[in-house]
Amino acid sequence: MFDRVHSYPVARMNLKQLEYFVRVAELGSFSKAAMIINIAQPALSRQVRLLESDLHVSLLTRTGRGVVLTEVGQRLFDHSVGILQLVARAAEDIQAVRDEPAGRIVIGLPPSISRRLTLPLVEAFRTHLPKARLAIVEGLSSHLSEWIATGRVDLGLVHNPEPNPALEVTPVLDEALGLISPVPAGQSVKPASLPLAELVNYPLILPERTHAMRKLLETQAAFADLKLNVVLEVSSVSSILDLVAAGYGHAVLTEAALAASGRPDAFALRPLVKPGLTSTLFLAQSAQKPITPLGRRVLRLLRDLVAETGDGSSHSKVR
Repeated sequence: MFDRVHSYPVARMNLKQLEYFVRVAELGSFSKAAMIINIAQPALSRQVRLLESDLHVSLLTRTGRGVVLTEVGQRLFDHSVGILQLVARAAEDIQAVRDEPAGRIVIGLPPSISRRLTLPLVEAFRTHLPKARLAIVEGLSSHLSEWIATGRVDLGLVHNPEPNPALEVTPVLDEALGLISPVPAGQSVKPASLPLAELVNYPLILPERTHAMRKLLETQAAFADLKLNVVLEVSSVSSILDLVAAGYGHAVLTEAALAASGRPDAFALRPLVKPGLTSTLFLAQSAQKPITPLGRRVLRLLRDLVAETGDGSSHSKVR
């Protein structure tokens, strides 16, 4: 005797509904999403309600300030982002067969690089890939690694990524770390190197512990049995330099981060030695999704731009 086959209702959600839902969730507001998508807010709300009705769940919680994802809404959001990106990549692949690479690509850059690389990246992108669309997001390397692994960012540059089977990484630049100190106005200083053991004598302003450079510094200090004097924890590189300039302490950063501040003459950099500390910059992409023709072109573009900017630094080495 055959077992009875049970049938279950299949949700009638479509890609447009998923796209609307994702945009509302990202912006946390129906009104903002309607403005960005260029659709009437009642029509947008109706599509999201239809999606909730088809799935028999509540995806968003309405609050006085907008909307937030429910637990099941967060799960659908994660699935939806991946689905929409796969559809976009499929369209890009088809377009690339007929013509030059097209579509949209999201690139992640860490703050220490974003300021000096964004403008040349946009200019090169428009010159070499005029039919493609570029989106740039900025974040700490630990966050960028997670976003690339989960598909929210297509590829990017990250510092010292931890081993992750979901990431494929390639080293492109080695940058020496040094102690950043303020220089009084009107003075010029040519500082010598600083042994790592002497770093304990300086009050330090460092990023929080998930920052790639903080992890590198803490690990090396632990190996040398050194206890660092951390007086402030600030994640923003520009804010760290503002605090250093105001006399609140010293920082440990790369020459590239100092150059990106727009005021390198206001600071002195003493390279750390005995041992020297090097932060390595990696190109990162997903190891679980095939790269598109557009992605391959952008990887080469990023590598060339890093090589051009890295050659100008006396404390960096292009891979």
